[in-house]
Amino acid sequence: MTEAMPERGIPASLAEQRAVTQPPEVRGRRNAEHWTASLYLRNLSPYLTWAFLHTRISANGVTAIMILVGWSTAAALLIPGVWGALLAVLLGQLQMLVDCCDGEVARWRRTSSPAGVFLDKVGHYTTEALIPIALGIRAAAYPLEFPADFLWTTIAALLALVIVLNKALNDMVHVARANAGLPRLADTHGESAPRPGLVAKLRRAARFLPFHRLYHSVELTLIALAAAVVGLFVGQPIVDRVVLAALLPLALLALAGHFVAIMASRRVRA
Repeated sequence: MTEAMPERGIPASLAEQRAVTQPPEVRGRRNAEHWTASLYLRNLSPYLTWAFLHTRISANGVTAIMILVGWSTAAALLIPGVWGALLAVLLGQLQMLVDCCDGEVARWRRTSSPAGVFLDKVGHYTTEALIPIALGIRAAAYPLEFPADFLWTTIAALLALVIVLNKALNDMVHVARANAGLPRLADTHGESAPRPGLVAKLRRAARFLPFHRLYHSVELTLIALAAAVVGLFVGQPIVDRVVLAALLPLALLALAGHFVAIMASRRVRA
């Protein structure tokens, strides 16, 4: 049984910290990184990680902050109008920034653990379920009138369920492979790409209209902000209702496509 490596002390410089916390295998991950991380958040995260490393907070403590920021993102959408949506966008970006930092803190301190991965999943699953529910409350509009407004809150709850199921499919793949005694999947295009055929052609076509990428917390908050801005001119809650009604069937289509793509790929093949 090997002993755990001791934690590192405070980094001497940002360059030293980056070399440890952002190695090429982290920056080059295909599926584990959101586009905001690749675009700019990984350039900002070392500064916040530096601040965390000068405290006694653990990597799991940073993940707990990420979870709270994610829940606050959904709560911000309960503020009617543009300002609530704008606050949600800012908090959504902050959640992703803190999400970058928890792994960086764990890599520097050598404290990566299954508990940290579990908490990270809890943060993203719960946030991406709460945001659609908040969108449903926005669509119902204040003051809520029941049973008439049950339509919009029910659509929102169904949307939340579909989004969570879609996220869970990827985790189901890892569970299935582990239970079958297969090795962990590499985060590469070759492992996730469907075998040549109709599914592969449909997936290539989806790149031109990537609606399946709309259901991350970042994209959902941006959609809410766009709807709020359009609503200033068209009127509310009609815009929020149209957006919510459109998101559900598209989410169902994305779920079905994701399932078919997994079954047509090497990921679930022995």
